[in-house]
Amino acid sequence: MRPPLPERIRPRSLDEVVGQDELKRRLGRLIERGTPASMILWGPPGSGKTTIARLLAEAFRLPFVALSAVEAGVKEIKALAERTGKEGPILLFFDEIHRLNKAQQDYLLPHVEAGRFVLVGATTENPSFSVIPALRSRAPVYVLRPLTKEEVLTLLRRALAHPEGLPGVEAEEEALELLADAAAGDARRALLALELAAELGGGRVSLEAAKEALGRENLVMDKGGDAFFDLISALHKSVRGSHADAALYYLARMLEGGADPLYVARRLVRMAAEDVGLADPLALRVALAAKEAYEFLGSPEGELALAEATLYLALAPKSNRVYRAFEEARRAVRAHPAAPVPLHLRNAPTGLMKALGYGKGYAYYHDDPEGSFAQAYLPEGLEELSFFEPGDEGWEKKAKARWEELKRRFEEARKRRATK
Repeated sequence: MRPPLPERIRPRSLDEVVGQDELKRRLGRLIERGTPASMILWGPPGSGKTTIARLLAEAFRLPFVALSAVEAGVKEIKALAERTGKEGPILLFFDEIHRLNKAQQDYLLPHVEAGRFVLVGATTENPSFSVIPALRSRAPVYVLRPLTKEEVLTLLRRALAHPEGLPGVEAEEEALELLADAAAGDARRALLALELAAELGGGRVSLEAAKEALGRENLVMDKGGDAFFDLISALHKSVRGSHADAALYYLARMLEGGADPLYVARRLVRMAAEDVGLADPLALRVALAAKEAYEFLGSPEGELALAEATLYLALAPKSNRVYRAFEEARRAVRAHPAAPVPLHLRNAPTGLMKALGYGKGYAYYHDDPEGSFAQAYLPEGLEELSFFEPGDEGWEKKAKARWEELKRRFEEARKRRATK
């Protein structure tokens, strides 16, 4: 079976690694000295951690052994240590090292100290919180940053020209731009999407093929193989329908299936604004706090904050009146894109503007509430437009009473002004 594109065009030297220039300089000096050293590589997915570990193993002529902390523990570490005791040291690449518990890290430590393992740990989480101090003191932390869009574009173009990549495949520049944008700094994601787009486009990467590839790449996010977008739709509709159990179920399905928790957090923020709205203004703050909590804690602890926000949104009173009002306002703007702002509402920072009447006659509410209510705010000819119609759910019921009272006062003030 043919290896995937990222594997086929994996760099053969540090010079071929795209991005991470400062880290490459430091590692280059380490290689020149000829003394292997343990380290922890901290960076986002697709930033080059595995590639760098492989290149270090080749540079120091050490066997490369990869373990994942999701599957490996003390048993696997012990077996490796016994093997290296007979065969000599290895470069041990420990992926997701932050998932090793303290006891497992303690067991790993003496083998690093004894030189049986040259440890290269990879983590997407802050090692200050997840890796024990003793291990960090023997394996200094190097930070990798997400690749820039231009760096991802460089990789995509290299893949098209590489003899083991996609030689002969043509790509539209717009398609490459889209893939680079969507990758969000993740080289592996960009390359996999490029390969899929080439397959879908019959050997040509068009904009349409790139869009389809990005959709399919993110489609299967759960162990049962259900569509990603079906799951996020089910989560959103369960929250909207106030079914707390279903909302929690679909949240768990997505997170267990590998969905990006921050993507889910962003969707929860959207639900708070779209489906809860002013029925409970606190909902938006809860959703944003959950996003912040996840960014601070990471997985799995931060996922509990997403569950709390999901339950809060599902149980909250619902209103889409803000969403509907904003859509109505947008339609009005499209219908009247250049309606002039009333002169009394315009900014007048210069003498010329004041001479032209900008700001003239503006009634400042705190000095003249009556005049403020009587003046026009919408452009001429659009004064009768109405967008916001509050409902009777939760806090919005109070907003409804307040808005109706304000509209009554507007009308009365305008009538009084008209009779003067």
